[in-house]
Amino acid sequence: MKTTISLSAPADVETESLVAVVLDQATSTSGDTNKKPELKIAATDPALQSAAADLLASGEVAGKPFETNLLHKPGGLKGKRLLLISGGSARSFSAYDLRRIAGAAVRTLKSRGIRSFAFVAPAGIGAAEAVRAIVEGAHVGNFDPDYYRSDRKDQKIDAVTVITSGDKGALEKAATEAQVIGASQNFTRDLVNEPSNRMTPTILAERAKQMCAEVGLKCEVYGADKIKEMKMGAFWSVAQGSDEPPALIVMTYEPAGAPPKPVLGLVGKGITFDTGGISIKPADGMEKMKYDMAGGATMIGAMRAIALLKPKVKVIGIVCATENMPSGKAQKPGDVQIAMSGKSIEIINTDAEGRLVLADGLYYARQLGCTHLVDAATLTGAVVVALGYANAGVFANDDDMYTRFHSANAKAGEKMWRMPLDDEYKEQIRSSIADIMNTGGRWGGAITAAMFLKEFAEDTPWIHLDIAGTAWTEEQKPWIAKGPSGIALRSLVEFVKSFAA
Repeated sequence: MKTTISLSAPADVETESLVAVVLDQATSTSGDTNKKPELKIAATDPALQSAAADLLASGEVAGKPFETNLLHKPGGLKGKRLLLISGGSARSFSAYDLRRIAGAAVRTLKSRGIRSFAFVAPAGIGAAEAVRAIVEGAHVGNFDPDYYRSDRKDQKIDAVTVITSGDKGALEKAATEAQVIGASQNFTRDLVNEPSNRMTPTILAERAKQMCAEVGLKCEVYGADKIKEMKMGAFWSVAQGSDEPPALIVMTYEPAGAPPKPVLGLVGKGITFDTGGISIKPADGMEKMKYDMAGGATMIGAMRAIALLKPKVKVIGIVCATENMPSGKAQKPGDVQIAMSGKSIEIINTDAEGRLVLADGLYYARQLGCTHLVDAATLTGAVVVALGYANAGVFANDDDMYTRFHSANAKAGEKMWRMPLDDEYKEQIRSSIADIMNTGGRWGGAITAAMFLKEFAEDTPWIHLDIAGTAWTEEQKPWIAKGPSGIALRSLVEFVKSFAA
């Protein structure tokens, strides 16, 4: 999607459609549900205000978030159309909301066959921040998952112009960075969206290698022999049940001038299909288990963005990719596996496989010299029980690390919530035959899964992102299609950039 910055007055911009945000300026008091909205376009251009004045005064517009109204041949404007999208209350409107409004604009216009538009950045949000939100949101809205429909319509937005004011050079820089991040998020979604017969561990590794070659990253891919040679017993225990060979994907970004430390390790779960293994899942909904590699895809996408944005910090991305299948070769409940670190693991449930591959991935990252670790995984259904589909779960063994990540997360505009990681939970994963068990029972399942991973991060500052409830959008939203979301990529990129600041 081509992105252009315009400092012209909105009325003077020739475009297929102008897009403007409508906000409710009313200051309602508590409990006052009957107060009429005071709707106004969030821009200072008088011609724009005039073009929408009659509609906004008519009482036909409720002003609810994502309400859309399309005016043709708006008076006093050079744009062919004016799309008004309501953003709710002016008092609470933020860049988070603007990003979604931009996605809604794309999805509204492209469904009408429109290929380009100009978005009027709203007053009240810093110009650079608004540009980033609009461009990122537009990319998110431009993605659709219906790849294999024979009657698929080629609907997409090819170009967006952001109308704003300020230092054009700085705004164009913000737009370029946002374009990199938006395209990388969609690259991640593209990987997650593929069905497992078209996204095996081998194919995922090939896609990673191709991406790395395009952006100048070093990429190494290791197969089953190397995994066994390195004594990655936890990773191999999952891979052994499948006829598809596993892939250990290692991507390295080491820019000239980067200090020797820190070295950031981004570790992703890459289960390209999860049947549950011998502890097989119910059939209902199993088709979605193609998205069990979303954590790994996120790390591949994040490495793409990092390589293009070029922060001065070394980053190593590791994806442990395999299928989790039931077969005569598959591991069984009750088996004991020895991880790369030497810890022994009693397998209670073969469907708790993501933590097994991550255990070796985290330890290997430390062996490669990583001083700070972040992992991302569609790890547990328990995190969905705890947080629903709105927030990803965040776990951390280091408060300073969490504070830094939380700041990056807030800047990126992604919803995540910190969960506890108290020592009491470790008792639930103690084994009577081995060092630890791979499940801790029903209660606090997301936490005990994180406690398991903590055993392999040890004292290295570490963040664990459980994205099981947020990596897949369960239903169509005004700003995003049903399907893969690309959650955590923006936060990870901001987090990496913070070390280079």
